[in-house]
Amino acid sequence: MLTRNCLLLFLWGLVNEGSVSSLRPPSPPLGRSRTGREHARSSAGPMRNGAAGFQRVKRGWVWNQFFVLEEYMGSDPQYVGKLHTDLDRGDSAVKYTLSGEGAGSIFTIDQTTGDIHALRSLDREEKPYYTLRAQAVDIDTNRPLEPESEFVIKVQDINDNEPKFLEGPYMASVPEMSPVGTYVTQVTATDADDPTYGNSARVVYSILHGQPYFSVDPKTGVIKTALPNMDREVKEQYQVLIQAKDMGGQLGGLAGTTTVNISLSDVNDNPPRFSKSFFHLRVPESSAVGSAVGRIKAHDLDIGKNAEVEYTIVPGDGGAMFDITTNEHNQEGILILKRPLDYETKKAYTFKVDASNAHLDPRFQSFGAFKDTATVKINVLDVDEPPVFNKPSYVMDVYEDTPAGTIIGAVTAQDLDASSSPVRYSIDWKSDLDSYFDIDPVEGTISTNELLDRESIAQHNISIVATKLNSPVLTSRVAVTVHVLDINEFPPELASPYETFVCENAKVGQVIQTFSAKDQDLPSAGQQFSFRSPKEDLKNKNFTIRDFGNNTAGIVTKRGGFRRRLQEIYFLPVVIDDNGYPPKSSTGTLTIRVCGCESDGSLLTCSAEAIFLPVGLSTGALIAILLCIVILLVIVVLYVGLRRQKKKETLMSSKEDIRDNVIHYDDEGGGEEDTHAFDMGTLRNPKVVKENLYRRDIKPEMKRGPRPAISQDSADIRDFINQRLKEHDTDNSAPPYDSLATYAYEGDGSVAESLSSIESLAIDLEEDYDYLSDWGPRFKTLAGIFGEQSETHSDSTTTENTH
Repeated sequence: MLTRNCLLLFLWGLVNEGSVSSLRPPSPPLGRSRTGREHARSSAGPMRNGAAGFQRVKRGWVWNQFFVLEEYMGSDPQYVGKLHTDLDRGDSAVKYTLSGEGAGSIFTIDQTTGDIHALRSLDREEKPYYTLRAQAVDIDTNRPLEPESEFVIKVQDINDNEPKFLEGPYMASVPEMSPVGTYVTQVTATDADDPTYGNSARVVYSILHGQPYFSVDPKTGVIKTALPNMDREVKEQYQVLIQAKDMGGQLGGLAGTTTVNISLSDVNDNPPRFSKSFFHLRVPESSAVGSAVGRIKAHDLDIGKNAEVEYTIVPGDGGAMFDITTNEHNQEGILILKRPLDYETKKAYTFKVDASNAHLDPRFQSFGAFKDTATVKINVLDVDEPPVFNKPSYVMDVYEDTPAGTIIGAVTAQDLDASSSPVRYSIDWKSDLDSYFDIDPVEGTISTNELLDRESIAQHNISIVATKLNSPVLTSRVAVTVHVLDINEFPPELASPYETFVCENAKVGQVIQTFSAKDQDLPSAGQQFSFRSPKEDLKNKNFTIRDFGNNTAGIVTKRGGFRRRLQEIYFLPVVIDDNGYPPKSSTGTLTIRVCGCESDGSLLTCSAEAIFLPVGLSTGALIAILLCIVILLVIVVLYVGLRRQKKKETLMSSKEDIRDNVIHYDDEGGGEEDTHAFDMGTLRNPKVVKENLYRRDIKPEMKRGPRPAISQDSADIRDFINQRLKEHDTDNSAPPYDSLATYAYEGDGSVAESLSSIESLAIDLEEDYDYLSDWGPRFKTLAGIFGEQSETHSDSTTTENTH
């Protein structure tokens, strides 16, 4: 191998002719080197002679070693190899540099000699190789003498890793009774050592524990059965220990182990077996049909669906009375009662039961039939039973109004036990709270206890109790339904109070009304009614009754030319018969009103207006007359309203007197104007009395003279006014704040004194009222009044009461 690697390195050097390139050669022998000759040293590079290009120069690197051994344990750094260039003449003019993976930290280089050393121990499993770059530079100028070259340092493997089972421990299963060589599972061990170098990673498998049941292939790790007819029912679980050893299993190799847990899966190789061949059961005769009366079981050594057992009753005595099913949870056979048991009829039953597997394996059918048979004997136990009625229920019919004490039916119960005790009967009082019925305690005959009314209760549901004399605890019940039959006790009557009309232009033989009847008796579906006129009314010349035969009838006119003004209402009697027994009948009366109709028979009016209107007056004329009356009434109302409006305007204030919320009471006089006609001096405040007063509803035209003094000693009047003022202040229903309630007394508490213009005196004749124009729209009229007065009467004074 060393010779082959040296030849490859030599050929590589010839091809490159001294040029530096990336090399990954195998390890050459120590001391072996390749040198290159240098030609035209003066023209080594363009930077030396200034030429524009390079001349090819033979150069050479020398590596003494490319591999480093892993897990090196020496105290000194491990020598890796040596770098050398042909330009290095040994005069220390060349400096070697190293870069790349691990340079400086793992690998170091002597800059002068080019020797490379590994600074620490390396692990191939952690990193198998390192890629580095080498450079030779001038030691003085640091200018490259050679192009940078890349090389690889490989970590040489040693056998330092044992095989490992990364997926262990293993779980596997194989069917029981499998032949030798049946595949079970495969195990795989991995070795972290280099599989391309030596035998460090070549693994061999072997069994340390688990023989002679299983075997393993030494190369593939496949585990197979090694023993035939392994029975799960004998041993189900096996634990096999597998070893993997490297170095091809040779001495000195490293080994690893794993555990394989192998279980035998079940096959149906065992038939079910009864624990005993005879089963003896006892069943009370009172057991209900469909109930479980006993259990038997056949055991199967298999598991799962292979242990499922099917039970069947062999045809014979027990096949008609009993059935058997399988309990899915414990595979027991459950005997089911198909028919009632009677100790007095038969006291024991004997039959056979087969137990077989539901899922058969054809490989084992040669072993024999996969079933087992056992005998079952069932003894019926006598039970003291309650009496038994001969019917599950009873239905009886009785006519209403049947006299009390009448027998309507009977019930019968007997004791089926061997003792055959006598039975006594009674009515459950909860089912007959009103005691309509009674029963003979010995015979069981049922009779009425009072009169029955179908219209009140049409059906009675009572419960009869039968009790054995020797065992009062044992009772049985039966339901008795009593239908109360109807008798014809109600006469028929009209279905509703019909309101019938006949047109004045009706024709002879016209059906003007269809009517029917009703009856309180039952059944309503089978009732049949007939209608006819009474004998005394057969000579009626106006109307007659026509029976349609379907429980309805009609009123038929016998003449035409009916007139409301002659006769407005006719009364027609009708006789109604039913088909009951005994038959009942009644007479009803139909009211027929004469009405005005259109030519097509549609109704216009049925009122009595024709009696008061002239003959031939049409409806249109009547409407015109009513319209005229309404117009006259409207005119009268408008006239009266206008008259009242004129009176109201004469009492209202002038349109020029603009005030807010002025309330007029026309029937109380002129308001404040009445103070000029009557002496109201007692209501005045003596402190604010002025001599001259003017009306507030007209413009003042002239100066008036002073009024006489008024009384100032009216304490009663003053107290009354104060009281009224307090009532108005505290009254929530009083008018708003801008409404005026005047008592001509302002009080003493106002600092500004009275603001009313009623008591203002015309003493300031030359006062200028132009400022009223600046007070806003509410004083516009007042400003106009005082403005005109100031122009025409310079010596007049105006008072105005504003609100």
